[in-house]
Formats: sequence, structure tokens, C-alpha cells
Amino acid sequence: MFNVFQHMSTPLPTHARVVIVGGGIIGCSVAYHLAKSGWTDVVLLEQGQLSCGTTWHAAGLVGQLRAQESTTKLIRYSTALYAELEADTGLATGWKQCGSLSVARTAERMTQLKRTAAVARAYGVACDVIGPREAGELWPVMRTDDLLGAVWLPGDGKANPTDLTQAPASSKTRV
Repeated sequence: MFNVFQHMSTPLPTHARVVIVGGGIIGCSVAYHLAKSGWTDVVLLEQGQLSCGTTWHAAGLVGQLRAQESTTKLIRYSTALYAELEADTGLATGWKQCGSLSVARTAERMTQLKRTAAVARAYGVACDVIGPREAGELWPVMRTDDLLGAVWLPGDGKANPTDLTQAPASSKTRV
């Protein structure tokens, strides 16, 4: 239902319902979701290789909590998709739900982390306020004798941005 045109050796169609310019993670995701929704005649154009723009140098760290609830919901949807994408496409995404840890060495930072935890819970994101000992158990190489506490977000993770781009472009949904 969507075609990826990376090389001019492939003739471009004369008609398309949707043309997406840019084969990064966003362009490929939009094409993937349109195709999954039954849209046909979707064309994605990329001047180089898929993910050759800003996507290729993204860190791949995926934190679920954002400043607004709507963007938090979007990233939570994305992490659920990353976990399912390999089964749908047959390609690995590099997604690993390993959690994230933010630490506090000052009372002010600890207050900030407690507020962060409250916002996370309000948005439905799993989040625990923990002590230095628990933080050290989660990341044993970390020095903890100067910590007041930490916040643990178990749903956070990491992924390979290039693989996350390639997987939806190679989806079974693709024609």
C-alpha cells in the first residue's frame, strides 16, 4: 500500500493519494500507519537512503514522560509499537525496555524528581521514587553515597533509530 522510492532507477508513479517527502523515522512511520489504516497509493520519497538524515544520528533513548500529556501518550503508543513491530515486519528494531533512572544529589533536585514522579503518575506512566540503595541495585556501577534519592521509570528504553526506520518501510503492509 505504500512504495518507497530511493533510487531514480525505479519509475515514479503518475498518481498518488499521498506523497511523503523524507524517509526518516517520521516519514516511514506516517506511511506505515496510513497503509495499516487501508490507505493505498501512498508514496514515500527519499533522496538518499532511508534514515540518512537526522534519524541516523539520533541517540535512540526513549523516555516515555514528556511535558504535555498528549506527547506522553504519543511516545507511550510508540514504545508499544516498537515492541510489536518486529513481529509485524520480521525485522528487529533494537527496542529494549530497560528503564531509566534520574538521580538527586541535592534537596532541590529531589523535590524536582518528586514532582516529575507525580506528573508521570498523573499521565499513567509507571514511576517510582526510590532511595540511593535501590538506585545502586538498578545500576551497580554508580556511586550512591552522595545521593538523596532517585526516580525509576521502568517503561523507558532504547532502540536503534535506523532499524526503527527500516522496519515499517519493510512492513508486510508495503506493496
